[in-house]
Amino acid sequence: MPEYRNRRRVVVTGMGALSPLGTSVEEMWTRAIAGESGVRRLTLVDPSNYPCQVGGEVPDWDPSQYMDRKDARRMGRFAQFAVGAARQALDASGLDLASIDRERVGTIIGNGGAGLPETDATMRTLLERGGSKVDPFYVAKFLGNMAAGNVTIQLGLLGYSNTVTTACAAGTQAIGDATEVIRRGDADVMFAGGAEAGITELGLAAFCAMRALTTGHNDEPQRASRPFDRDRDGFAPAEGSGVLVLEALEHALARGAEPLAEVIGYGVSADARYLVAPPEDGEGAARAMRLALSNAGVGIDEIDYISAHATATDIGDLAETRAVRTVFGERAYQVPLSSFKSQVGHLLGAAGGVEAVMAVQTIRNGMLAPTLNLENPGEDCDLDYVANVARAADVRTVMKNSFGFGGQNAVLIFRRYEP
Repeated sequence: MPEYRNRRRVVVTGMGALSPLGTSVEEMWTRAIAGESGVRRLTLVDPSNYPCQVGGEVPDWDPSQYMDRKDARRMGRFAQFAVGAARQALDASGLDLASIDRERVGTIIGNGGAGLPETDATMRTLLERGGSKVDPFYVAKFLGNMAAGNVTIQLGLLGYSNTVTTACAAGTQAIGDATEVIRRGDADVMFAGGAEAGITELGLAAFCAMRALTTGHNDEPQRASRPFDRDRDGFAPAEGSGVLVLEALEHALARGAEPLAEVIGYGVSADARYLVAPPEDGEGAARAMRLALSNAGVGIDEIDYISAHATATDIGDLAETRAVRTVFGERAYQVPLSSFKSQVGHLLGAAGGVEAVMAVQTIRNGMLAPTLNLENPGEDCDLDYVANVARAADVRTVMKNSFGFGGQNAVLIFRRYEP
């Protein structure tokens, strides 16, 4: 065991994903490496009256593949996604929940807006038909903790349960917090990640009012999400879920599981500056990266790839670039980084969960997913962003960045599992 680690080692033993690029880890990964985009004209709402009309929707979503139809009708869409991704992860892990102590198995799921579609629909009912017609399950659908709550109910998990609502950092922070729960001995297994379903008229209107969304490629949706590009003009809204099964190494090995990767580092910081924008120098993001490196006990020379937050906003992409340069110095120009949001849009609270799945897949498959639509790098965006085409690479260690509204930053470090 490495000298820096006086705690339990935590490994990934299963993964699940629902994203605009597909409804399985394998489909999402294959399409990502092929350089495909899941951004399309929105269909969950009529976007005709809004400046942004594109986004990433989970294709052909059928919750009955993962749960009873009656149960699905009592869940918000984001909770359905969480249950679906968690069941995929369970199946992939090979865990037999009936044969282990379920009081030692828990979950932490991150989200940002929770049951926004259900809130939108309920307000319409209230205004158009009156309060007596409101869905009696509305409260159980919109509460933010109901993603984690429904995962525990559907899988019968009796252990540590929590919810993280740190906006766009939530999925990453949920995985980091779950790692710490296992490290300190309060659980042996945790289901962790993010889930989001915010594509509604209310959500679209609100983000358009903020001028946070892309507006320049409604006729060419696949070109809309443009991280680091000179012509980036905001993010494409998206939905989905990514969930990992995290397990204490000794627990995984005792049941004969094959670890997919190890979580070795986690860092969290606050900007304490602005509500919805990072400081231009990326100082808070840089602190989170340094904390993750320290927590992992690794140096900058050991990071082989950075899974960037990079939402395609003007200041956000620039601040992250500057933060990477601050932390890595001259090595920043030798470490490739790319943005999966160029391919699927911004899944908000679920982004970190889905991108964590991609980080593990990067380690396992030795391929870097590209940053699509990077035709002319923006001013001061001068790093290696793996532009437009996937690249083969020997990747042992990945840094995963996520930065949320309110200046809440979370960073994970994954490493190839080695006994």
